[in-house]
Amino acid sequence: MATASVSFKSREDHRKQLELEEARKAGLAPAEVDEDGNEINPHIPQYMSSAPWYLNAEKPSLKHQRKWKSDPNYTKSWYDRGARLYQANKYRKGACENCGAMTHDKKSCMDRPRNVGAKWTNMNIAPDEKVESFELDYDGKRDRWNGYDTSTYTRVIQDYEAREEARKKYLKEQQLKKLEEKDGEQEGEDAGSEEDEEDGLKIDEAKVDESAQMDFAKVEKRVRTTGGGSTGTVRNLRIREDTAKYLLNLDVNSAYYDPKTRSMREDPLPDADPNDKFYVGDNQNRLSGQALEFKQLNVHAWEAFDKGQDFHMQAAPSQAELLYKSFKIKKEKLKSESKDKIMEKYGNAASEEPIPRELLLGQSEKEIEYDRTGRIIKGQDVALPKSKYEEDVLINNHTAVWGSWWKDHQWGYKCCKQTIKNSYCTGLAGIEAAEASADLMKANMARKEAAEEEPVRQEEKKLATWGTDIPDDLVLDQKLLEQSLKKEASRKKEEMDERKRKYNVKWNDEVTAEDMEAYRMTRVRHDDPMRDFLN
Repeated sequence: MATASVSFKSREDHRKQLELEEARKAGLAPAEVDEDGNEINPHIPQYMSSAPWYLNAEKPSLKHQRKWKSDPNYTKSWYDRGARLYQANKYRKGACENCGAMTHDKKSCMDRPRNVGAKWTNMNIAPDEKVESFELDYDGKRDRWNGYDTSTYTRVIQDYEAREEARKKYLKEQQLKKLEEKDGEQEGEDAGSEEDEEDGLKIDEAKVDESAQMDFAKVEKRVRTTGGGSTGTVRNLRIREDTAKYLLNLDVNSAYYDPKTRSMREDPLPDADPNDKFYVGDNQNRLSGQALEFKQLNVHAWEAFDKGQDFHMQAAPSQAELLYKSFKIKKEKLKSESKDKIMEKYGNAASEEPIPRELLLGQSEKEIEYDRTGRIIKGQDVALPKSKYEEDVLINNHTAVWGSWWKDHQWGYKCCKQTIKNSYCTGLAGIEAAEASADLMKANMARKEAAEEEPVRQEEKKLATWGTDIPDDLVLDQKLLEQSLKKEASRKKEEMDERKRKYNVKWNDEVTAEDMEAYRMTRVRHDDPMRDFLN
């Protein structure tokens, strides 16, 4: 693809070149290599890969597409700030008349203008500055941090530390001042307890008035007022010590932060302890407070409009809010009425008198002595607490309750061993009948398994060619069979050519054994792999 230069090629060479390019694109031939040993992509178009004629390229290359005119004078360095070269002792001819440096003149001097310049006083000669002249490249011209000294950031840190120290000192003074005022008020009174003194010392810094925090969070801005002017003060609600929401979780797969709207809808730390989190996502604001009430108001308006009430949330918001308030009052009223009906019908265990401890826990401090057989020797028998449900209710002639018997993962009655609930008790007769039926079922299953082990052999019956059983005394007549074969061949010819069929056709529905044998011998078996070798 990357040809060295345009030269005349014959038709055969041109065809070979095209075939080689197609093979390189398909991956059948190795890619072309440039001067440096790098492979050239075969899919690059020819107008990009071919070098211009005036470069006289002898080997394939893509250097003509790169920036091959590089200026070695370009640099990314920056000026050496504050560097001094030479300190003179007396004024030199051509130096600055104000400070005495040789690197600039009086017009461009940055020192304080002297009453009498160094040219006439010949004293306090300023050193020569280090003058550098270099040409920046494309990136160097547009690099906003070019020449920035990172060590200067320590001044910013020191500034913030000084502010924090001053704030703590101020808060401490306020706390001591409050304690002194409190002690002065209590001079004429009795001294309080030690706990009150400890509580007085524990003054939280967060409870200090925000206006007393040396106005660190105060930002002066010009804002519009109702009178038409522009004045006032806007307080910055953001605390600079707080971590930005997009820095809480630096995982790329965490909650998405939209820089345009400055919103992060999802929780950046879903697995963290809720008590330790101060930010849980912007969606939390939509699910709490007045936002949730406004959402419920909209849903109520939609549902009411679907049910036939003619009002709209956006067209008449006051009407919609009034109807929603009346709806909530009616809903609470109906809820209280249903609650009263339930309490009237079933009672309210919470409002009644408390149950005695003996009945509630089934225990008391009364001493009762038993013997080895469990009979009471001394004291009274403790009444076992019963549940609020009915117990020991016998139905349908049963002498035991449901669930008193268990077998094969089924509950039943112990008196008759039945597993059908609400059935009539059959007593011992039912138990004997059930055992007999179970024994009979086991015997039938054993007999069935024995019968399946020895299957009955059935005689295979041969079917005739037309679907019936072949009789043992069947004999085919050879002459009739030849006639049937000819008849079948003529019928197939008529099917192939409809023009040979006569106008008056007589059909014979009688089918003999020879006719069926002729049809079987001449029919085409499409599923037979040897059908091509039959004729």
